[in-house]
Amino acid sequence: MNQLNTVAGDRVTRGPMTWGEFKSTLEQNPDLHLQFQYEEGKFVDSSYHITEIKQAPIVSVDCGGVMNNWTEIIVQLWEPSVKEVDRSMKVGKALKIVNLVEKTLPLDADATVKIEFGNSKFDTRQMYPGEFVSGSETFTVNLVPDFTQCKALTRNESCGTTSAEGSCCTPAPVKEELELAVSEAACCEPGSGCC
Repeated sequence: MNQLNTVAGDRVTRGPMTWGEFKSTLEQNPDLHLQFQYEEGKFVDSSYHITEIKQAPIVSVDCGGVMNNWTEIIVQLWEPSVKEVDRSMKVGKALKIVNLVEKTLPLDADATVKIEFGNSKFDTRQMYPGEFVSGSETFTVNLVPDFTQCKALTRNESCGTTSAEGSCCTPAPVKEELELAVSEAACCEPGSGCC
């Protein structure tokens, strides 16, 4: 499902990844401080909390009329309004929260993982873990934006239309209205026994 690309140094980049892959990556770095970078040079405050982990089954029908289903695991991060000095979450602490959640809610290892975050300067959104950077004391997850796509076009199909009719974004064709042709001889009259 996902491609793993190695970059120079201790950087690893990838596309959308599964929960199992994400958790495994964390397990390899338990003693490092866990950071999340949501924009270039902008990090979730080190006093963040993992407030919840959601497992969301998604069922949809795309514009080509095909039903799709998948599951997402969403890790929600929250920055307290009062910063907690000298509080930084290590990867091992995050994994303890994951294990606590998984005692009650078994998480689908094949689900796509997203990180949900926002603060007063950054609207809340769900992002993918993009690049992992392992430093001497920190393990940084660089987040990348979610994206939209036309699933029908990715299957080399049209958007619910035939290629001759165009895509879903073109004006709808004008439909001809049918007129009923009625013959006077075919009409049913009361008492004629036709019905």
